[in-house]
Amino acid sequence: MPTAIAVTSADLVLPAPDRHTPGAALLHPPEQHDLEAALAGTSALLERHGHVVALVPPWLPRPTVQRLHTVRAILETDRIALLDIDLPPLGTALLARQLRQLSVCDFSPGVIASAARLLSHYIFAGALLGSVAKLDRVRVPVGLGAHARSWSPSAQFAVLAHPTPHLAKLGSAGGGSRGRGGRSGRGGSHGASHGSHAGSHGSHGAAADLPAGPDFATHLTFARGQLTSDWVAAELAPAWQVQGVLENPLPAASAAWWGTPKLVEFAAGIPDLSVLYQLVASVRREQCRWCGLELIGDRCGFCAAPLTAPPPSEAVPASTGRSRP
Repeated sequence: MPTAIAVTSADLVLPAPDRHTPGAALLHPPEQHDLEAALAGTSALLERHGHVVALVPPWLPRPTVQRLHTVRAILETDRIALLDIDLPPLGTALLARQLRQLSVCDFSPGVIASAARLLSHYIFAGALLGSVAKLDRVRVPVGLGAHARSWSPSAQFAVLAHPTPHLAKLGSAGGGSRGRGGRSGRGGSHGASHGSHAGSHGSHGAAADLPAGPDFATHLTFARGQLTSDWVAAELAPAWQVQGVLENPLPAASAAWWGTPKLVEFAAGIPDLSVLYQLVASVRREQCRWCGLELIGDRCGFCAAPLTAPPPSEAVPASTGRSRP
């Protein structure tokens, strides 16, 4: 059986892109399952799949995170990877789907777990917002002018939170500028450029430019909150030259993450399994010096040990033995 990819909420499970992609395992929060049920469910997952890779974004409620660590500690297993992935809710769901796609490939559990950090760099996550008054806490800089304009009932803002923060005020109808901040022209029938890239302005001089998009082939997933707008599908998707658009229900955590229920969240990522496979396979594999699993990058996804040993000044004294990273 493939490595289990786990999430903590059913609304973080996007539809499978094909019949080969498995579903995600659901690790229920404490208010839904008691500790005994959580232990039994996780044990069954390990017995069936061998290893579990769980996404643990920082916006999860503290009791949920504590439950995950408690279950792993009680089971005394090193076959559960709890990955700290800092993406918005819909971006997290998209990453989980990519890992589900890779789980059926010939990668070892250690490579799949450490691939999450690599793949997250290729996810473009943002939202169309009706207010940015509470946006500062998600590390997107908001100026005083944008804060002031948030009080306008018709205000709408295009925000990219990852990989590079970007905020722009759109027109009152959410149309904004038609200046293109999209791809550089790779990817089949979408190879033609649609104009200028990020940092340039469109024909509406007073309107803001669109967020810079990926320069590789992507699909765009979006989810509507309490904001009525077709901007994501009608403006952003063509500007980014995405190869497909999918609407999905809004994750429950999205309104709190973005600071407002008046939003349309979106996330773009690589949809093609062959491209994902090539991306991961092209990275040199190493062996974790602590648990022995394969990994890519600079840190093991299962035991969190860095690829290289710490400097001598940080090494554990020989008399106390070696402590786990």
